[in-house]
Amino acid sequence: MNTVLDMLLLLFIIIYSYLESLVKFFIPRRRKSVTGEIVLITGAGHGIGRLSAYEFAKQQSRLVLWDINKRGIEETAAECRKLGATAHAFVVDCSNREAIYSSVNQVKKEVGEVTILVNNAGTVYPADLLSTKDEEITKTFEVNILGHFWITKALLPSMMKRNHGHIVTVASVCGHTVTPYLIPYCSSKFAAVGFHRALTSELQAMGKTGIKTSCLCPVFVNTGFTKNPSTRLWPVLETNEVARRLMDGILTNKKMIYVPSYITVSLILERFLPERALEAINRVQNVRFEAVVSHKTKMK
Repeated sequence: MNTVLDMLLLLFIIIYSYLESLVKFFIPRRRKSVTGEIVLITGAGHGIGRLSAYEFAKQQSRLVLWDINKRGIEETAAECRKLGATAHAFVVDCSNREAIYSSVNQVKKEVGEVTILVNNAGTVYPADLLSTKDEEITKTFEVNILGHFWITKALLPSMMKRNHGHIVTVASVCGHTVTPYLIPYCSSKFAAVGFHRALTSELQAMGKTGIKTSCLCPVFVNTGFTKNPSTRLWPVLETNEVARRLMDGILTNKKMIYVPSYITVSLILERFLPERALEAINRVQNVRFEAVVSHKTKMK
């Protein structure tokens, strides 16, 4: 009898959840304030990290900016200060666990306890698997996912103590679907999406509902990491557009932030369409970028 009641309750919750989502689609979500929050952004010396820093600066957050590029991070910090925000620049190698732990301790002493973490630092080596060097594969995972673990572990205790915070994982649509000549990158981004989902579930299980999580999954972004990207079906995004969408998702506590939002349709179809149909879609989509194939640079 209890099993029947549980199944009926589950059915009711599913129906209610669909209706709730439908209502929220037409009614704007309530936006929170991040003014005065201490925000740590990795990879803030360029691209999405830099533009996200500008968005937080407009919200008058207190910024802690990390990047391995000293000049880039100082330029970002200077621009944030022009926007009226407090900004602290740190040169940090996000592939180095000890450097991460040391820098977190320095941030706590000099700035305070971080309340919003944007794990944005990333790297990519476009090439076929046999042309990808072993150290490039290692570096991809060290930056794109292992760094997320070390930074989050270092900052999470203070968030849990106050049951307040927000952890943002910058992943990619390549964390849901695959692209040839990006095997290490896709694999690391699948791991990043899994990290976000597992962390979200664990925080809920522990009752830490005051710590929010978001995961950004854009299609190709014009950051310079991938040269001459193009595709027939999806736009090549500009960093300012992605940063605005990321900020909007953070302010509304959105769990998954897809850019463009209609990419979800493609991801749903991928689960149900036959393999032959998916191959046809990939041919029509015609994703192209410069990649090293058999030790030569080609457009693939």
